[in-house]
Amino acid sequence: MKVILAGYNLDTEVIAALKRGEANRNDITPEVLSASYARISRDPRPVNELRAAARAEVEKARKSNQNIIFKMGHHSVAEHAVFNFDILGISRYALEELEKFRLCSYTEKSQRYQVLAPHHTVPGLEDKMWVPEEIGRAGFSALFQDTVKAQNQFYQKLVGQKIEAEDARYITSLSTPAQLGMTLNARNLELLFRRFASHPLREIQELGREMYTQAKAIAPSIILFTEANALDRDTYPELKQAAEGLRGNKKIKAGPEVKLVDYSKNADEKVIAALLHTSSGRNFTECLKSAKKMTGKKDFIKIALKNMEFYDATLREFEYIDLTYELIVSAACFGQLKRHRLATLTCQNYDPSLGITVPPSIISAGLGGEFKKIVSRTEKAYRTIYKKTPLAAPYILINAHRKRVLFKCNVRELYHISRLREDQHAQWDIQNLAKRMVAQAKKVMPLSLLGMGGKDAYPEIYQRIFGKKPKVLPLY
Repeated sequence: MKVILAGYNLDTEVIAALKRGEANRNDITPEVLSASYARISRDPRPVNELRAAARAEVEKARKSNQNIIFKMGHHSVAEHAVFNFDILGISRYALEELEKFRLCSYTEKSQRYQVLAPHHTVPGLEDKMWVPEEIGRAGFSALFQDTVKAQNQFYQKLVGQKIEAEDARYITSLSTPAQLGMTLNARNLELLFRRFASHPLREIQELGREMYTQAKAIAPSIILFTEANALDRDTYPELKQAAEGLRGNKKIKAGPEVKLVDYSKNADEKVIAALLHTSSGRNFTECLKSAKKMTGKKDFIKIALKNMEFYDATLREFEYIDLTYELIVSAACFGQLKRHRLATLTCQNYDPSLGITVPPSIISAGLGGEFKKIVSRTEKAYRTIYKKTPLAAPYILINAHRKRVLFKCNVRELYHISRLREDQHAQWDIQNLAKRMVAQAKKVMPLSLLGMGGKDAYPEIYQRIFGKKPKVLPLY
């Protein structure tokens, strides 16, 4: 694992001074901006003068930050400090924990577009296979390494036989090293530190410590509550223990891969009512009555859609209706689904009993049998490891293995998912998932989803609705 604090935001006067060669300064910190903005609400001076004062007295600015953020509870002040991190060599499994934070930005090395090196190394790190500490302590290092080597060797065979990297990766483990660039503000960084300190896996704890050490050296006054806490450490284990008593011995069936389990009733009328509410002086109850009586519902919805181009989001009123899905997705598919951070996503752990997703290209190449032999070997190792260290056992599972996910989004976000994931250039696994999600949604709210579809299909969709092509076409 390698963590590098790649950057952070500075006052422009500080940047100008550094350009002039004034290196010996104590105001090279984002705390200057946090402290000056924290004073805006109560100090009558112009904000540029507040920044000047914060630059001149950094220690005073830090004390101000601590008082306002932690004693007075105005945590939003910490959002004005922004950090960038390079993170290398963490596992794909740890990456899922890192990318749970909604209000952060991530760009990661793509296993879809980049062919992994023979030993899945990360430049700048030791050229050896990485083994989770828990698995080593349990005495399964050899079993783990032999199994992952077999996975990696088959990956290289697939690539050598012209199977695309995006499909070959389905045989690689969740312990495969990953790297990414990450941007987040100090408020979310503090939350990350607290959650990672509370996490049971050592890799996650170590990642949090490395990031904390580097951020605290730059901005000590805006990161305070970083220790493990009962909420993050104990709540889910306690819920799991309580849930075990309710389960009994009944075998649980996997169920369908995509199921719309809940949605806003009378959704089309609610969207119309919300649009009426924005564009009239009536209260929502009156608007909903009008929507129910309206004879030209489709024409009214069309007004809300007609000025859109393929890159536009739908109007915010479409956020008032929701859909909740239960999904069974591969790790490869989940890696893409989790990026839709404006949705609500909770999930169970990976479960071999849910089966695997095998890329069609591997089956067509006559390599499906060998793929499944590696899977069988992997699952045997998983069961052995699980008996002694169940929390770390999923590291050995592969991108083809599945987990059960509960996914809730509003219709505005589903439009975004559809535009991106139903597009012909989208990866096939999540493309199939998005199509099935949209198909089920259209059955219960057809008018609200009138313009739904991928970017590539948008001109055709628009012409079908309005009898003409949109002004701007996708650039393909």
